[in-house]
Amino acid sequence: MKRIPEGSSPSRGVRRPDSRSRRRALLSVAVLVLALTLVAIPVFAAWQLFIIPETDLPAGQPVQVDIPEGAGTAEIGEALATAGVVDNSAMFRVRARIQGVDGELKPGVYDLTTGMSYAEALAQLLEGPPLDYVTVTIPEGLTAEQIAARVEESVGIPASEFTALALGRAAEFAPGHPYLAGVYNGSLEGYLFPKTYRVVRGASAAEVIEMMLDQFDAEIAVVNLSVAESRGLSLHQVVTLASMIEREAKIAEERPLMSSVIYNRLAVGMNLEIDATIEYVIKKNRPRLLNSDLKIESPYNTYKYPGLPPGPIASPGLASLQAAATPAETPYMYYVLTGEDGSHTFCVTLEEFLVAKEKSREVTP
Repeated sequence: MKRIPEGSSPSRGVRRPDSRSRRRALLSVAVLVLALTLVAIPVFAAWQLFIIPETDLPAGQPVQVDIPEGAGTAEIGEALATAGVVDNSAMFRVRARIQGVDGELKPGVYDLTTGMSYAEALAQLLEGPPLDYVTVTIPEGLTAEQIAARVEESVGIPASEFTALALGRAAEFAPGHPYLAGVYNGSLEGYLFPKTYRVVRGASAAEVIEMMLDQFDAEIAVVNLSVAESRGLSLHQVVTLASMIEREAKIAEERPLMSSVIYNRLAVGMNLEIDATIEYVIKKNRPRLLNSDLKIESPYNTYKYPGLPPGPIASPGLASLQAAATPAETPYMYYVLTGEDGSHTFCVTLEEFLVAKEKSREVTP
């Protein structure tokens, strides 16, 4: 065993902290606490500024937000956060700056939802508000002038502007729709396809007409024109024939039968004697035409001139186009209105027709 020399202390070599050392230790602790406090305060403030949601609205609720013209990113962020679209307006501003889109967000009225991500909200505002649409419904069988009146009423385009293009300037649309080259009097009659359209508010007459012609292209693409072509009819003549069927038929099942009558008459050179062609000229729908009406001088007068008129008399729908392209195979040469529901009697001989015509007086005296 090693002996401890006399006069030596058992704690030799271990220094006890004096008061100065204790003060230094306390000072170090105080400095550390202060440093941590100084760091924690901005972190906490940043957490409050950038992280804490500014509303407690449930996610997924539709909201409409109006971003005024000239609004900056800060104002936009506040509007979105107030509406609950994003959690935090300050974070929205930061994200906009990080993406480099500060100042590129578009004003307008937006249909958004609560609880969107910042990326989604920014993408919407970069794209801009949805376009403002108006709806216009064009029924089958209207003339170009009647369509123009509907467009004016629903879209606000003056009817005079619409008809100026539709009834004389078809050549302007022919590059995109070659079948319009050389149409009678440059008229788009018959090609303005009947349908319900969503039109951007402020659209021009040319843009609306282009929509209708594009729709015609889509519809005629599903029509089998081979039968009509085999009988020598062009697309323009098919549309012309379809327009007469559209104006004459009241019962859907009768369209192919009416078509067969027209084809049969064309085949033997008989005048078509279609009342609707006269009504197109006089711009009136009569229960029964007058004798003076039948003598009107016009290439559309199918009582006076054989063959098809030079162009359509209205805008036919798909069913009439299909009937005109593919008629029923019948021996019928005549038809006459005999039913109060708009139905017709179809006849082979003149004698049958005259009997049915007497019956028709009960419906149209």
